Amino acid sequence: MPKLALVMSEFNDPIPEKLLQGAIQAVKDNGMKESDYVVIKVPGAFELPLAAKILAQTPSIDAVVCLGAVIRGETSHYDYVCAETARGIMQVGLDTLKPVLFGVLTTDTDAQAEARCLPDTTNKGYECVLAALTMIEIKRLNR
Repeated sequence: MPKLALVMSEFNDPIPEKLLQGAIQAVKDNGMKESDYVVIKVPGAFELPLAAKILAQTPSIDAVVCLGAVIRGETSHYDYVCAETARGIMQVGLDTLKPVLFGVLTTDTDAQAEARCLPDTTNKGYECVLAALTMIEIKRLNR
């Protein structure tokens, strides 16, 4: 069984927690056990890339799923956080050649974020775990 790292930004909770619950449900729905994943929490979305890099460099981890929510406010801070978080997460995957998934919601409103973390298979955390499992299989073709 592959081993996943689920990295969750705590900022804008409870949205990220709902994404994490969706991710854990996808793990279970795919026959994985609690020992097949680790949950790591970081303060905010900006910290996700560094945590992802540390975990992606861990030999026992096959993929990293980054979860969080950045919701637009009244300043340009949103734009910087979204862009650098996305860039950083992508760069970790390219640098480590391990799947690193971007499960960070970037929405204008709380309602938009809530709609993307419902307790079903449309939950973006759930979808990211499925994508991670697919990418792990693709990577295994290269061995």
